[in-house]
Amino acid sequence: MSERFGPMASALSGVAARRLGWRPDVFWHATLAELTAALARDASPPIDAATLRRLMEQDHG
Repeated sequence: MSERFGPMASALSGVAARRLGWRPDVFWHATLAELTAALARDASPPIDAATLRRLMEQDHG
């Protein structure tokens, strides 16, 4: 492990916490692809609970 990994991982964990609301365990279990997609500028905001319920009702009849 390089000397830069710890400080860089800590900084990136902070970014994920502030911008994405991720807890440390979510950050450490995420893949680089998942983190990149979540931080992408064109990432869609998450759906709200009402939208999720409506979609589930449509799917299950």
